[in-house]
Amino acid sequence: MPKKEKKAKTPLSDEEQLLLFQQKLLAEEEMAKKKERLLSQFLKDKLAKEEHNSALNLNKINTQWRTVLREVKTRELHKDIEILSQTFERVVDCKDNVIKSLAKDLSEAEEQYARALRSHLHNVDQLLALQRHRLSLLEESYNMELEALTKEFETERKTIIDQHEKEIHYLQDIFMAMEQNYIDSEYESKLEFQSMWNDLKNMNLEEKHFLRLHLENIVEDLWRKFQDVLKNYTDATEDRKAAFETLQVKDEKSSKEIEVQMKKIQKLQDAITISKGKIMIHSRESEDENRYIRNDKELVLVQLRKLKAQRTQARAASQKNLVKLTLESNATLKALRKIVDKGEKILKLAEICRKFETEEEKVLPFYSSVLTPKEQEGIEENNLEELTEELAKVMVDYTGMENFWKRYNKVKLEQLSLQHRRAQLLDINGKLREMLKQYLDGISVSDEVLSQLNPLFIVNYQSNLPQPLSIPIAHPGDKQHPTT
Repeated sequence: MPKKEKKAKTPLSDEEQLLLFQQKLLAEEEMAKKKERLLSQFLKDKLAKEEHNSALNLNKINTQWRTVLREVKTRELHKDIEILSQTFERVVDCKDNVIKSLAKDLSEAEEQYARALRSHLHNVDQLLALQRHRLSLLEESYNMELEALTKEFETERKTIIDQHEKEIHYLQDIFMAMEQNYIDSEYESKLEFQSMWNDLKNMNLEEKHFLRLHLENIVEDLWRKFQDVLKNYTDATEDRKAAFETLQVKDEKSSKEIEVQMKKIQKLQDAITISKGKIMIHSRESEDENRYIRNDKELVLVQLRKLKAQRTQARAASQKNLVKLTLESNATLKALRKIVDKGEKILKLAEICRKFETEEEKVLPFYSSVLTPKEQEGIEENNLEELTEELAKVMVDYTGMENFWKRYNKVKLEQLSLQHRRAQLLDINGKLREMLKQYLDGISVSDEVLSQLNPLFIVNYQSNLPQPLSIPIAHPGDKQHPTT
């Protein structure tokens, strides 16, 4: 068997123990830093996820609430449209009634116009007859004066014609003499003009030819001198021009190279200064950051505990608010549905009632009060004394229903008046039936009739029956207006 060599453990020195202890501390600090980083990253991810979920839930709640509000708004708009259509129909009925009344007034005005036109035409006929009689008298006097004037005119006409013929002959002789003189003078002036025109034409042609030759000679001399000068200048400056162009090209190249090198040098100097400053700043910042990170770590842990507590509280509160919101929204939806159903019933009843409205009610749907201003003021003062603050607030909320209550009160009063009228008519009908029965009993002969009062037995022009009271008979067209 091989021999095992046993080595004795050498004791560590103080420096080595201190180095091992420092290495352990550094490893523990690195592990703690890694755990802290992992914990902070986990918390950040969890917080971002919670924020995302809360935003998503809030968006869902907002979308559902918007749909509910849109439905309510559409129902309100439908209701407004129905009300507007009813008001439009009412206005159209009013306008139709106004048009009918205006058409009636127009027909009456046309009848009045026709009567006025007939009377006017009768007066015009009378005036025409008077005018014709007057014209006949004037025509007779005119004919007599016309005969006298024609005789005078004929005598004067003969004298004027004779004198006119003499003057025409004289003027013809003068015209012939003047025309002959004009022809002679015109021929002479034409001859003079032709001779002068020929002379001027010849002179202008000669001057034009002389000037053209002179100018051509001057232009040829100037062109020849210009060509000589141009040739001399080009011969003298050809070498200098070539040298100048080569130097100019070299100068441009060298200037560009100088600018490029200067830019490179400037960039390098700027980069060196910036890198030096960054090194100094990073060294300072790293020390400060290490100190701040330790302090922030403690603060973050404290805030993390607080945030966890706040998150649990906020989650419970949001859950509670969500449940409350859903319950209230369901309750409001039910209440709104009831209100909409009630409004639809009211609108249907209004459409049914509108068919039974009279023409007067269509034109004037709201009756005016028959009370005097003093009585109205007294009633308002009594109402103000009896009002309380709560009742006044409620009345302000229902001021828009004033016209509705007017029409309702009007219908209620008409209903009461019709019921009263119906009772009166039933009473009258019973009395009339009783009278009819008595009349039929009076015209028939039987033992039962003879044993009772009989209207056939008349003594001193009086019957033994009691006289009926005078009962007013109501016509079906009569209508009692409700008193206010």
